[in-house]
Amino acid sequence: MSATPVRKLRSFGRRWWHQLTSMRTALLLLLALALAAIPGSTFPQRSISPADVDAYYEQYPGWAPLLDRLWAFDVYTSPWFSAIYLLLTISLVGCIVPRLAAHLRALRAAPPEAPKRMDILPHHRRLEVEADRERAEATLKRRRWRTAVREAEDGTVAIAAEKGHLRETGNLLFHTSVIFILAGVAIGSLFSWYGNRILSEGPEQAFCSSLQQYDEYGLGAYVDENRLPQFCLRLDDFEAEFTDGGPTAYDADLTYTYEGEEDAYDLRVNHPLGFDGTNVFLIGHGYTPVVTYTDRYGLTQTLRNPFLAMDAALNSEGAFKFPDANLDPETGEIDPDAETGFDAILVPTFDDSTAMLIGDDPELNNPVLALTAYQGDLGMDDGIPESVYSVDEEQIASGDLEKLNDEVEVIGLGDTMELPDGSSLTFEDVEQYAVLQVRYDPGGPIVLGGAVVLIASLLPMLTVRRRRYWIRWNPDGGVEVAGLNRNDYDGLDEECDELTADIAPDFEPPASRSDLEEPIGSTP
Repeated sequence: MSATPVRKLRSFGRRWWHQLTSMRTALLLLLALALAAIPGSTFPQRSISPADVDAYYEQYPGWAPLLDRLWAFDVYTSPWFSAIYLLLTISLVGCIVPRLAAHLRALRAAPPEAPKRMDILPHHRRLEVEADRERAEATLKRRRWRTAVREAEDGTVAIAAEKGHLRETGNLLFHTSVIFILAGVAIGSLFSWYGNRILSEGPEQAFCSSLQQYDEYGLGAYVDENRLPQFCLRLDDFEAEFTDGGPTAYDADLTYTYEGEEDAYDLRVNHPLGFDGTNVFLIGHGYTPVVTYTDRYGLTQTLRNPFLAMDAALNSEGAFKFPDANLDPETGEIDPDAETGFDAILVPTFDDSTAMLIGDDPELNNPVLALTAYQGDLGMDDGIPESVYSVDEEQIASGDLEKLNDEVEVIGLGDTMELPDGSSLTFEDVEQYAVLQVRYDPGGPIVLGGAVVLIASLLPMLTVRRRRYWIRWNPDGGVEVAGLNRNDYDGLDEECDELTADIAPDFEPPASRSDLEEPIGSTP
């Protein structure tokens, strides 16, 4: 009695295992995985941009907590996504392993014997011409057919040949590569990290790797932020080459410090700097205007603010903010209503012969700043994060910031914009910056290898056809040949006739199917 529940449990497990490892289930799980990934594209992901998640909370305070409990902001590390992912991997492994074992057995096994009635096969010929056995064996081996020769007691001799196992090999490699890609993506999702940084020229702009130093970053679920590689980077010089269609080359001269040693590196696109698996990529370029603000008391402040490109011509937008301006030297106090800010557009090549402000040349041939000045409370002491690339619009709308010029004022290099309160802003210089991405992705090589194998496996899958060919010498002196295709293959008759003609030189392939009514090679 005790064995019955065990047998039932074993039967239940076997039935569900066969169901899970069927190709139909694998396809359904693949579809489910694609559907499960849709929320990851719809909602901001915390691992990619925490700031976007915070903004979603502000915009939808009612829905955001509910979505967060459903892992909508952490889709790719959620239990339900991981369950589908794991089931798909198990299903694929369960599909492939039995097929791999069967394929290995088929490769080791000899080609099967010819059927007793060869005339029932799709391709069948009776030869009335001489067919030499040694010539047949040599021809088949030269054409890379796997062969087996069998002799019966009644004197019958048959050669069995088989070809096309590479198709199944490609099929298995294709599905195996999918497993490697899934494993690589999973490893990358859990253990990879990245950080983006705008690095301007000059030693004072150098930075060292830590989360606080990156403009944007993302961490895998099992990445410890305290164990990131420690290195420092400084941009010594940057050169960009342009054509009418846009940039053609970026070249950044870096000085880096790693494990106590300082060295130089020529960083280019697709030529990253590596630190034991962590790579520094050059992914972009832009301009950093340098301005000096002189307040009403004659105190000066110099800012180097990177601007963000708005188009391919590198017309860029940004802002300059001076919350500590107008410090009264007699009282040592700052007028909170005299903070000064500027919304600005940098035009690398300004054409003053036209009415157009925005230029179409990304090179620094005639750089200008188009400025709009504001004075009042910039709102930087409120503790609310705000963009460094624009003056806070809410402060303007509330009246806490007052616009000082009705029209945008354009100044060139060395020019100064005078404000009504006696302060001024001088356009000193334009420096260049490089956009760097620091990335560690242990799953990348696995995904790449899987993708290469997947593409390579398509060739035998789509072009190779598995087929069999037999030639038999009967005791009565007759010779028969026959062919069988294991896949859809329209060229079986032509290939077998060509092979037969090589084995039997006097054989003439039939001109049409009606010719098969007469013995092949016989005289009418």
